Amino acid sequence: MTMAKRNPKAGKHPTGRVTPKGTRPGSPPAPSSRYTPPVPKATRTSSRLVPILMFGLFALGLVTIILNYVGVLPGDTSNGYLILGLAFITGGFVASTQFR
Repeated sequence: MTMAKRNPKAGKHPTGRVTPKGTRPGSPPAPSSRYTPPVPKATRTSSRLVPILMFGLFALGLVTIILNYVGVLPGDTSNGYLILGLAFITGGFVASTQFR
């Protein structure tokens, strides 16, 4: 059996340098040349409608599921009412992602 010779430069960067020229190990990174302006405060606040809608959809989904199990809804207990209740709750979670 012959052993393959190991290349000492295998797995290294082709030029041997992976950092920009003129940097030293341990030195702080160069600041970015791109400027990102801060987001205006008016765009960061959400409407009062968002939490109202969120909690309203959660409550509507919960009430729909409970009324289905109690048997108050027309058509006896049905999986359709459970799916509708879960859809309302999912809508509440979607609304909660828009709250800032």
